[in-house]
This record gives sequence, structure tokens and C-alpha cells, in this order.
Amino acid sequence: MKKTTCLSALLLCLSVLCMGGNIEKSNTEVQPKSGEGIPILAWYSIPAKETTVERYLEMKDAGITHSLTFFGNLEDVKEALDVAGKVGVKLLVSCPELKNEPEKTVKEIMGHPAVAGYHLKDEPGMDLYPELSAWAKRIRSVDGKHFCYVNLFPSFAGTKRLGTDDYGEYVQEYINQIPIDFVSFDLYPVLKEEVDQRWYYNLEIIAKKAKENDKPFWAFVLTTNYDNDHVTPQTLAAMRLQAFTDLAYGAQGIQYFTYWSATSVNNPSREDQRGAPISATGKRNVIYDRVRQLSREIQDLAWVFKGAEVLSVRHTGVDEIPDGTVRLSSLPGPIKVLDTHGSAAIVSVLKKGENSFLVLVNKNHLKPMPFTYYGNDSVKAILKDGAVVPANLYESSMELAPGDMTVFMFPSEE
Repeated sequence: MKKTTCLSALLLCLSVLCMGGNIEKSNTEVQPKSGEGIPILAWYSIPAKETTVERYLEMKDAGITHSLTFFGNLEDVKEALDVAGKVGVKLLVSCPELKNEPEKTVKEIMGHPAVAGYHLKDEPGMDLYPELSAWAKRIRSVDGKHFCYVNLFPSFAGTKRLGTDDYGEYVQEYINQIPIDFVSFDLYPVLKEEVDQRWYYNLEIIAKKAKENDKPFWAFVLTTNYDNDHVTPQTLAAMRLQAFTDLAYGAQGIQYFTYWSATSVNNPSREDQRGAPISATGKRNVIYDRVRQLSREIQDLAWVFKGAEVLSVRHTGVDEIPDGTVRLSSLPGPIKVLDTHGSAAIVSVLKKGENSFLVLVNKNHLKPMPFTYYGNDSVKAILKDGAVVPANLYESSMELAPGDMTVFMFPSEE
């Protein structure tokens, strides 16, 4: 099997296969269209005092489809809905009136086309599930069209906060008790020098429970300086690793924490929460451009991931794989060879319609990953812009950028 050893050749393959470079048009298939894309939600979004068409257009240009701002009153919500509706962004409604007078509040806004759903609670313990259930049912008695949103703790929040020492129970009771349309949890795993391996355990549990209960799940990408342990500022590689891993596990929605600097809209005393796409002064940070690029990459590949069934998620690497995960031991028939040469990677197999997809994610956000691939002539390569080309156009030995992914497509096996 021919191997490319020249660095320039490796980079050429990387730029085309893994970064969506130019390809002869005669070899490129028309990108399939799936209609609706992947929802992308911005947490701590545009503050009420910044509610303008220009601000919402700026957010939409970053690829954000859904917005969550914690408004101080219903009038601010109504103004934001009117502005968001003009540019095609939807809001998760959050204001005191939603809690205090849910039926009355919902009746006033439920007909607005910019309403996506209603934010109830972030990171509740199990002791709050009955209260949240009652609240959600009051909302849904008036509006059965829009979803109620509750976001969960990660597994290591501790027994006291979770209300149990069994994370599976914590997630299952959330699904049992609260009428939610999808599962959501947060965890910010990409540290300066490593990735928190507990993230994969959480993804395994969330994906399993979501599938068992026939519900999609949404997951997070950190886009701000959360604390001194995390990547500062958030690199494109770190954000790609989070988004692409979420998608490889089957996530049907991506959430950015945060969009606007939390120092200005959450807790001004948190000096560590800086560097969001929009700073506390209202100016764009370098992360804004990275978010815009990542959002475009997500949507260009939405036709692969939206509504796909996850058949398996496996891990590679010479070291011990994360708790709760499974080591790669076999490949789909059309993929004859996939070798990451000891590097840690995620190998996910998805099915959608008549096609299956193998998704390869480099788990290292600091170093590129060499890999060797060989498949039969039915296998296609999916470029970063969503275009489809024959996989046999490429050398068998290639390189995947830090935190990046590549996707192969082949006919589904019977």
C-alpha cells in the first residue's frame, strides 16, 4: 500500500480532504440537500439594551439560529422577538413572567414566529424535577407546539447536586418526569494541555438514554474563557473537537456557551469569563470569526448528521480508552483499512437512508493525526463544504488537523 512520507504531500491531502480544498468539478458530485439544518443555540446572547436589527444580523451571520438571553421582563422579550423575527433567528424565551404567570405569558407570545421554546432551568437536581414537570405542563397546556428546555448537569457534579450517585438515573428521571422534546447537557472538556476524559462517559450515557427514549440530544461547545484551566482563548481546533465529537455521537443541536461575554450579562464579578465572540464592550473578538467558520462547517455537513442513526461509536489509541467507551475492533465492509497509528480518535458509523457514513475525529486539539485509509470503489469522501468525491482520489496515508474530522460515505449494508 503506497504511503506518502513527504510533508508537503500530506498537507496537500489534508487541505483537500479535511479542509474542503479545490477538486476537479468532473469528480465532484452535487451536494445533497436535507432542508432544515442543525440548530445552533447561543447562550447568554444579545442583551436587552442591544436589541437591534444590526445586532441580530451580526449573530445570524455567525451561523447562530437560536438565541437565549435572560431577559428582565416580558416587554423586553416581545421587542427581541420582533427584531429576531425580522432576521430569521428564533428565541428561547426566558423572563420572570414565564415563571410567575406561565399561562398568561405564553398566550401573549406563543403566536410569534420567532418563538422556538421556553427556557425553564439550567442544571437542576432531581429534587426540582417535580416542580419543573408541573411548570412545563402548565406551559404545554396552552402551547403544545413549542418546546420546554431544561439543561442538565454533567455526571461529576456530585451526588448532592444531582440528587443521586447514578448519572443514568439522573438523566432517565429527567426524561420520565419533565415533558421535554430533547435532552440537553453541558460539559466543557477541552483543557489547555488535555481533554477531560469524563466527557466521553457523559456522551455515552446521554446518547444511550436519548436513543432508548426516542429523543434527540443537544450538546455544547465552549466559546469563552470559562476558567483558568480551559483553552484561552478558544481555538478553532478546540471548538471543532467539541462540535464534531458531539455530532459523531449523534447530537442534533449544538449550543455555544457563550455568545456575548458573560461578564456583562451574567455575573460581572466573574473576571475569568471573557473572550466570548462578542466582548463585554460589544466588540467582536477573534472567536467571532472562528464561530462563524465552525457554524458554516456544521451546516455544510448537516445533510450527513441531521436525522442520522448512530450505529456505533468506537475509540482508538494505544493508551487506555475512556471509561464507558468501546475500543474499535471492526470496520464496515466497504472500509478495508483505517489505522490511526496509535493516535486517539473517535470512529463513528452513522446510517441515513440508503447511505452509511464513517466519521473520524482527531481527539487531540493540539497535534495533527496521521491515519491510513483504504476502501473499495463504492466509498466516497465528504469534503468540508459538503461536496462528495471518490475516496480513491486520495493517497492511503493522510493527516487530520487538530480536533478535526473527516467523513466517508458508502452504501448501507443490508
